[in-house]
Amino acid sequence: MAIRQIREHGDEILTKTSKKVDVVNDRIRLLLDDMAETMYTASGVGLAAPQIGVLRRVIIIDIGEGLQELINPVIIEEEGEQIEIEGCLSLPGIAGEVKRPAKVLVKALNAKSEEITVEGEGLLARALCHEIDHLDGILFNQKAIKLFETGNNSE
Repeated sequence: MAIRQIREHGDEILTKTSKKVDVVNDRIRLLLDDMAETMYTASGVGLAAPQIGVLRRVIIIDIGEGLQELINPVIIEEEGEQIEIEGCLSLPGIAGEVKRPAKVLVKALNAKSEEITVEGEGLLARALCHEIDHLDGILFNQKAIKLFETGNNSE
């Protein structure tokens, strides 16, 4: 495992669409491990592969309920609405109010290449949407209703 550099706003890779993972192999599992180590070191709750310079449809999330590793995640249902404050490891020192679904259902593969579904409400729904947006080259500041500086470079 290795801590990878987190790409920040202005890096062109963050604006690109990630490619689907065709085979879940040891290389993808190593990517997941590196992403987890990087995210925990940076005190984040989610990380998408493009944030460490890899254009693959891979995300990880841990909102305090254990690590979730999702490969080729797709939102298949969304319900309701929530407006909350978000930050991003790729936009240090910036936060913003973002409108997201209150509840989502996501289909993906896990590290064993098994199809799984994840149902998220509240913070988990927000984190899933936020990280999946990264896979399509979208940063939260593009969806923000209101942006503000946090004065903290470790969001």
